[in-house]
Amino acid sequence: MKKSRSVLKNIRKSARRRKTNFIKKRKLKSAIKKINKIKTKKAALKSYPEVQAIIDKSIQDGLIKKNTAARYKSRLLKHINSLK
Repeated sequence: MKKSRSVLKNIRKSARRRKTNFIKKRKLKSAIKKINKIKTKKAALKSYPEVQAIIDKSIQDGLIKKNTAARYKSRLLKHINSLK
């Protein structure tokens, strides 16, 4: 069966969106992992605002939900506060 032009366009759009969402999600996860690897509290607190901005941006992009972002932030701060 022949596909219509709009179906082909939607296939292209969804492939493009899937790629960008994958890249953004990978950036989010790598930022969280990076801050978890930091051993000193001072360095972790210094890099936390950058990670928080990435988390907030991913809410706006629709990658994660609001409560998931709150959970990520809470766990990161809990980890940072446990450092010496």
